[in-house]
Amino acid sequence: MYDPHSLLANRRQLLQQTAVGFGGVALSALLSSLSQAGDSARTGDAGNVPNPLHAKPPHFAPRAKRVVFLFMKGGPSHVDTFDPKPALDREDGKPPPFALPDVTFAPTGNLLKSPWKFQRYGQSGLPVSDLFPNVAQHVDDLCILRSVHGTNPAHGGALLKLHTGSDQFVRPSMGAWVTYGLGTENENLPAFLTLCPTLAHGGVNNWGAAFLPAHCQGTPIGNASLPAKQAVVKHVSNQRYAPDLQREQLDLLQAMNRDHLASRGRDQALEGRLQSFELAFRMQATMPEIQDLSLETETTQRQYGIDDPVTENFGRQCLMARRFLEAGVRFVQVTHSDSDVQWDQHGDLYRGHTKNASEVDKPIAGFLQDLKDRDLLRDTLVLWGGEFGRTPTAQGTNGRDHNPHGFTMWMAGGGVKGGMAYGATDEFGYYAIENKMHINDLHATLLHILGIDHERLTFRYAGRDFRLTDVAGNVAKDILA
Repeated sequence: MYDPHSLLANRRQLLQQTAVGFGGVALSALLSSLSQAGDSARTGDAGNVPNPLHAKPPHFAPRAKRVVFLFMKGGPSHVDTFDPKPALDREDGKPPPFALPDVTFAPTGNLLKSPWKFQRYGQSGLPVSDLFPNVAQHVDDLCILRSVHGTNPAHGGALLKLHTGSDQFVRPSMGAWVTYGLGTENENLPAFLTLCPTLAHGGVNNWGAAFLPAHCQGTPIGNASLPAKQAVVKHVSNQRYAPDLQREQLDLLQAMNRDHLASRGRDQALEGRLQSFELAFRMQATMPEIQDLSLETETTQRQYGIDDPVTENFGRQCLMARRFLEAGVRFVQVTHSDSDVQWDQHGDLYRGHTKNASEVDKPIAGFLQDLKDRDLLRDTLVLWGGEFGRTPTAQGTNGRDHNPHGFTMWMAGGGVKGGMAYGATDEFGYYAIENKMHINDLHATLLHILGIDHERLTFRYAGRDFRLTDVAGNVAKDILA
């Protein structure tokens, strides 16, 4: 048994000894963004430590309770996936008959038709390319947003814009804003998880909390450089100390730090540490079972493609996402990315997009079907897309450059209209021209679906009120069921 007097004499030793074994990863994730701003958290039962993860009421009746973002890192080509352009077939190889943007990522040449055919599916008859034959079977559940646009043609700025609403400053990510506004439905788990995230092009800022309270920070599980099989929270089970002893250690730690807080006043960094210790302790009761995919039937695992080496990696991420959503996690991001190809085909478009689509098509279709079978799709918003699209003009002989001026994302579930296409790009697919949907509008719509008024979800920092949509954003009400 520890001598409390020796522990009191050495707070650093106490922190080290009590932190090991009950979720150090949660601590590191939740502390990477600490703020001096205030937080209106309620108080939890354990040691009177503020527990900010409690579920909070939305501003109005929500259509969805939770979000999963299927992020395709690198920028999938809209004109090769969900936005067919017959004009490209007719004018293939000719100079573009329109003005190019003043700022482009790299020079491009003549028009380049899609190497894939489009077919119509479902009762809606929406066209989907041959890249996504499995997702196409669910087209009547998809709301295909064909007029999304941003301003930044570089990966770093575009990723930050998509995830945080700003391509120039460090701002809270959309998952952090959702956590701040709604909390979570399971206080034994982080409210915001990102599975196998990319560490490039903004890295932690893409799931960070910036000036929001530390508990809003996304918790990464694995990263894009590791196989999804290794994407687990390590040390979540403490084989050394029983839960009651851990509870005594934490209570002692909290008592010491409350005395310290009393002498210092409000200290957001220290409060964040206390909250993360409590969350890590609670995670022991829930996380090990959720991480164990062997509990799923062989049929379910095949549905996600886990039995196939091509789809196994992304299939694992999608199945983990479903288990986390079902357990009450508010916001889950799943990233498809690798250091070799990604979706960034400046050359060899056919090989790269074929590889990428073959890895994600079956897992996404299995995920959508599983959500429907479990009656989760009706109140889960699924968002799919990348940081921008690709140009209809060729880069080299068989590639496409970055295009933030008009591209496609899609939503499913969560009270959006299925089997519809919203907005449009021009006849060649370079610019959004109809029902244009800026990234600010995308964020405003996402929050609205969750029952949040994007103009009311604000946080005061550095003398002004900030929000995810900054000073813009309109809800695309036409896509709401």
